[in-house]
Amino acid sequence: MKKYEDSYQHKGLRKQLVNLLKEKGITDENVLNAINSIPRHFFLDSAFDQIAYEDRAFPIGESQTISQPYTVAYQTQLLQIKKSDKVLEIGTGSVYQATVLAEMGAWVYTIERQKKLYDEHKNFYFRSKYPNIKFFYGDGFEGLQAYAPFDKIIITAAAPYIPPKLVAQLKTGGMMVIPLDEGEAQRMLRITKLADGSFKEESFDLFSFVPMLTGKNG
Repeated sequence: MKKYEDSYQHKGLRKQLVNLLKEKGITDENVLNAINSIPRHFFLDSAFDQIAYEDRAFPIGESQTISQPYTVAYQTQLLQIKKSDKVLEIGTGSVYQATVLAEMGAWVYTIERQKKLYDEHKNFYFRSKYPNIKFFYGDGFEGLQAYAPFDKIIITAAAPYIPPKLVAQLKTGGMMVIPLDEGEAQRMLRITKLADGSFKEESFDLFSFVPMLTGKNG
């Protein structure tokens, strides 16, 4: 299948993308190596093949997008991923972000609320390469209590507030990266859970995400 060819041209474009991410301030070598290793064009319609390595978001259906590579790298860098970290991802989307985390050695538990997208994940091309990604259909605000606690949580949609159930599912010392606000732009926050159950909040740059919605969309 032509869609799943990773040519020298693709690899060259990926290298250029990694250099651009470095220029934009991404310094975590593990993040950069993961992005350099993963063929982003595999996650997009073949019509996007020639532009898959531009630093921008693309539509993937169901009013969702595959995030801009810089956004993926930025959120991942804030999470400070270590090998064997147990990570909860809210918003599977194209599976690209989950794949970056899995490439870095994390165990990823990813929730998608759009049934159509979740069903498409059953045909995820890298299923055998990344058995450390587990897929779930559900409401991101609820998290995955049965699999908690998590070392890290990443939210890939604009949250109107910090979901208390997700904070509860973080380990003490664990971190959550969440774009917060309902306006045009969201402030990227990193929350670290403290021993008394409260959390420390750090505020970073502004980004623009699709909204995080409650419930499931069948």
